[in-house]
Amino acid sequence: MLVSIVAVSTASIIIRWSSAPPLAIASYRLLFATLILLPFYIRSGGIRKLRESPRKDVLTLMVVGVVLALHFASWITSLSLTSVASSVIFVHADPIFVAAVSHFVFKERINRGTLLGIVVAFAGATIIAIGDAGIGEANLYGDLLALLGAVMLGIYILAGRRLRQSLDLVSYVTPVYATSAVVLILGSVVTGTRLAPFPPREYILFIALAVVPMIFGHTVYNWALRYVEASVVSISLLGEPVGATILAFLFLNEAPSTLTLIGGSITLVGIYKCVRSSG
Repeated sequence: MLVSIVAVSTASIIIRWSSAPPLAIASYRLLFATLILLPFYIRSGGIRKLRESPRKDVLTLMVVGVVLALHFASWITSLSLTSVASSVIFVHADPIFVAAVSHFVFKERINRGTLLGIVVAFAGATIIAIGDAGIGEANLYGDLLALLGAVMLGIYILAGRRLRQSLDLVSYVTPVYATSAVVLILGSVVTGTRLAPFPPREYILFIALAVVPMIFGHTVYNWALRYVEASVVSISLLGEPVGATILAFLFLNEAPSTLTLIGGSITLVGIYKCVRSSG
C-alpha cells in the first residue's frame, strides 16, 4: 500500500510538468493505461468474459468508465487553476459523497461519527475555499472542479463495488479504462482540444502517468479491495494529499498557504472520521 501511496502522489506533479491541455493529458493517461493492460486482458480471457456477462453488467462497466472520465477531466483541469494541495485535498473528499449517496439513494443509515466527519470536513473545506478565493477567482473555480472530481470518484466507487465482487481485477479495470479513454478522446474532439502533435517529452510524461499513478497506484488500490477492508484502503488514500503536497514543494517550489494547511488538516481529519465511522 505504501508503494501505491507514493505512486498516486506523483500524479499531480507529472501533470503540472506537462504543457498539454488537461483533456489531452487525461485522454493519453487512460489510453496508455488501457494499452498496457490489454495483453493481460486478452490472455486472461477478458473478451470472452465480457461477452458472457449479463447486459446489465456490461452497461454498468460503461457507466463506470464514463464517470471515471468525468473524474479525471475535472480533476486534471483543476490542477491548472488551483494549487496542488487544494486540488488533491478536495478530490479526496469522495468518502463524504459516498456516505451521502449511500444514505439518500441506498437508504443506508448515517451514524453520528460519519455525520461529525462530514461536518468537520466541510468546515475545513470552507477554510481552504476562503483562502483560495482571496488569491483569485480561478483558484476557487479550480477547487470546485476538484470537488466535482470527488463526486465522480464517489460514484465510480459505488457503481463499481458490485462488479468487483464478480470480476477479477484485469477484467474489471481494462474495459473501464478503455471506455474512459474513448469518452475523453471524444470530449477532446468535440471541444476542439489539441490531441497531437506533442514533443517527445510530453508522450514520456503521458506514459509515466499511465504506468506510475495509474497502474501502480489506482489499479493496485482496486486489487487491494479484494484483500483489505475498504475502509483501510480509503484511509490509505488520504496519504496522497500529504505526499502530493510534499512533492509539490520539493519539485514545483509550491508551498501551501497557511489557510490551506489549516483547512486541509481539518478536512483530512473529517474525511478520516467519516471513513472510520462508515467502515
